[in-house]
Amino acid sequence: MRSAALVLGASLLVFAGGAAAQVNPPTGGLLVHSELPALAVAVPTPSPAAYLPPATPAATPAPAATDRQPVYGVLQDFNFQIYGGFTYVRFYELPGITGNLDGFNVSVVYYPHAGHFGLDGEFVAAFAPQNGVGTTLDAGMGGGRFRLSGPRGIEVWGHALAGGSHFSPKTPYGGEGAFAFEAGGGVDLTPSHRRLAYRVQADMLGTYFFSTYQYNLKLSVGLVYKF
Repeated sequence: MRSAALVLGASLLVFAGGAAAQVNPPTGGLLVHSELPALAVAVPTPSPAAYLPPATPAATPAPAATDRQPVYGVLQDFNFQIYGGFTYVRFYELPGITGNLDGFNVSVVYYPHAGHFGLDGEFVAAFAPQNGVGTTLDAGMGGGRFRLSGPRGIEVWGHALAGGSHFSPKTPYGGEGAFAFEAGGGVDLTPSHRRLAYRVQADMLGTYFFSTYQYNLKLSVGLVYKF
């Protein structure tokens, strides 16, 4: 009986110690002191860079400007043209009487807004001896001009003019003054695309002397200044 009482008492002491261990867990919680790494929860600390505003993307540099190349086939931005040059006139004075006259030709053209249409004014004077007497044919006319630009500084144009002319000396066939008109065209060559150009032109110069019409060939070559 005594031994059975001792065994029963020892059993009660062990049971009481186990119950006390379950009621009072270690201070700090189970997860903090857990030996299992899977039960530990790590809280990440935010980096200071997370609170900075987003960086502005760098601007793309503009492409480097290249040298401008000359543009052909475009009218140049000049309103005025002044021309001066040598002129040859084949003057059909009367049936069976023809003269070869040499002289000069000047003209001024104004292109409003540097466009295709312009106002044209021209003066021509040509001279030649005839039967031992010096003869002079001159004419002053005005009208319109139309031009087109081509490649490599080429400008092609045509014009139509009307005005008056004068022939001297006076002849027994009529007066010295007469009506005059002109139609033709030419080509301006501007090699360097600058203000100066070379001009070649051909016209039909019409006059009305001695009660009859004269249809005269006129050729001219010279220089053009643009401004």
